[in-house]
This record gives sequence, C-alpha cells and structure tokens, in this order.
Amino acid sequence: MSIREPTRPLPLTAVFWLLWAANALAVVTGYAPVTQLAAFVASMVASAVLWFLLPWDASASPWRKLVSPCFLVAVTAMSAFSGINAGPFMLITLANIAFLFSIRMTVLILAPYVVAVTLAVPLLFEGPWISGVFQGVGAVILAGFVYTTTRAFLDVRRAREAAERLLERVRELAVAEERARMARDMHDSIGHHLTVIKIGLENAERFRERRPDAAWHEVRQAKQLTVTALADARLWVRALRPLALESRIGGPALQRLADSFTGTGLHVDFQLHGTERPLDPDAELVLYRVLQEGLTNAVRHADAKVVRAQLTFGEQKVVMTVGDDGKGARGAEHGFGLTSLRERVHSIGGALSATSGEEGGFELRVEIPAVLPR
Repeated sequence: MSIREPTRPLPLTAVFWLLWAANALAVVTGYAPVTQLAAFVASMVASAVLWFLLPWDASASPWRKLVSPCFLVAVTAMSAFSGINAGPFMLITLANIAFLFSIRMTVLILAPYVVAVTLAVPLLFEGPWISGVFQGVGAVILAGFVYTTTRAFLDVRRAREAAERLLERVRELAVAEERARMARDMHDSIGHHLTVIKIGLENAERFRERRPDAAWHEVRQAKQLTVTALADARLWVRALRPLALESRIGGPALQRLADSFTGTGLHVDFQLHGTERPLDPDAELVLYRVLQEGLTNAVRHADAKVVRAQLTFGEQKVVMTVGDDGKGARGAEHGFGLTSLRERVHSIGGALSATSGEEGGFELRVEIPAVLPR
C-alpha cells in the first residue's frame, strides 16, 4: 500500500486563499501601492491557476511536479510586487515541495531560488546587499524547518500505516491459527464419528444374510453416531458464526450466542452487570471467543446441563465468567484451545484463568482493561 498524500489539503487551501485575498485587498485599498501593476496582476493570476494544478501526491509525474517550483516563483513575485511578507506563502510552498521531492531534489530546487532572492533585493528593488543576504538566510532557515517538520510528519504516517499493516497481518495469522485448530478438532470429532459409521455400515452389509441381528445392531449404532455427528456439526456452525450477529455487538451479540445453544440440552443463563459501554473491536472478539469456548466445552466435554455466564463492566476493567455444572475438565487448562485463547487475551493486556471444582464444574474467567493499551 503506497502513501497517498492529500490533494490540496483543506487547511492549506484556506490559508492560501486568505493570503491571496489579503494581497489583492492591500493593493486595491492602496495599503500596498505597486509600481508594476501589470506584473503584480500577472503573478496573482499565475499563482491562483497554479494552485489548482499543484500536486500533493509523491507519485505524480515529473512534469506535474514542475508546477511546485513555478508556484514558488509566482507567490514570491506576488508578495514582492505588493510589498507584503512572502513568509506565509513560502511555508505553504515549501511544505508542498517536501511532500513531493527527496531532500536532494529539494536542495536543487531551493538553491537557485535562495540565490535569486538574495540578488533580487539589491539588483531589482535597489535595496542594500545586507538586506538581500538576510532574505536569503531567512529563506534557508525557513526551508530547513518546514522540510524537517513535513518529512517527520510523513515518517510518522508511514510508521503508523506499517504498524496497521502488521496488526492486520497478526489478526490474519490468528484467524488462520484458529481455523487450523478448529479443522483439527473437527477431524478428531466428526471425522472419527464418520469413520466409525462407515465401518459399522460395512459390517451390516456383510452380516445382513448370515447374521441379520448383528447387522441391525450395527445399523442402530451407526444411527446413534449419526445423531452425535450431526450435533457436533451444529456446534461447529455456531462456533463459526461472526462476532456481529444480525448487526449485534457487545452484550446483544453475547446474548444471541448464548441463545443459539438452545436445543443442545444446555440451559444458558447470561447476565450483564454494570453500565455497558462500547469496547475496542479486539476486546469484543475476545469476550465473544471466551463465551463461545465455555459453551462449546460444556456441551462437548463436560456433559453439563447449566452454564452461567456473567459480564461485568467496571470503571477500570471488564470481567467475564463462564461456569458450568459438568464433570470438570482437569488438564484442559493447558489444552490447545485455552492456550490459544489465553494468548489472545494477553495480547490486549488481559488475564484468563480456567479452573475445575473439586466436585465437578469448570469455570473460565477473563479480565480485560476497559480501555485497551496502544
């Protein structure tokens, strides 16, 4: 992705036209009498036309970029003929040059300009040489300041965009890792059931004449495994649902996720405490994944009947707990799914704990800051 500079930035556009109008008004009212009115009017028209042609995109063609030094000459001439300080115009023009050119090209453009300004005062306007020298030195100092400031701004923008690209890549890798984990889990669960069903039906086919009772037994087992495989498939469909369900986010999205487990034999009680407020998208996703992991594990592994989920908004942090009344899951605290989830929570400055009770039950608890660190 390339850096695209703004086309005629609005603040600089406003400043330019205010300065342009001030020069015109000064001449019309006699505040800045000019002896070469035709030259002044020509420079006014040239600067206005060149402003509309002025590029602000570093990828502009070399011929288009030539407008920038021509614009610098036009506004300098306009200020010189009106007798009004050209400094504000130079700020705008030098910022444009810094956007468009490298430091080497900037020096090649400004060096003859500084020499011309230095010589113009004594030769064209019959001023003292020392005044011309001061004008030239001032132009150099101003150019250095504007160029350094503008390039620093561009460097910061590039660094920010690079960080955004890196963050997007990290998110893509996290999604890929999650998909790989889910693919392995689907293979272990649904794939296992389908393999057993296939073998059972093959046995039924062999037994159908010599041992019909055994054949029907294999068919009944295959039917039961089909129901189990279908239930697992429905769980994975729920797990693959996006965070925003029918444009819901936050509490409504979590409530919808909890409601989606109706029909699995699981009663889910979801409660929200405190005043809900908008969270960072990464935090929304973490809370959604924690609830999803807790509900999926309760159905698939814990043989639970009831799950209680609670989301609490505090001043400094947001806490979610997901607990079930199942048989517990000792050792699951270090499983791949929870390890991946814990890493995701840590990446936004939070903490996740997973505990099994002495008499059964399993609880996930996550704490994340109300405002994520940048």
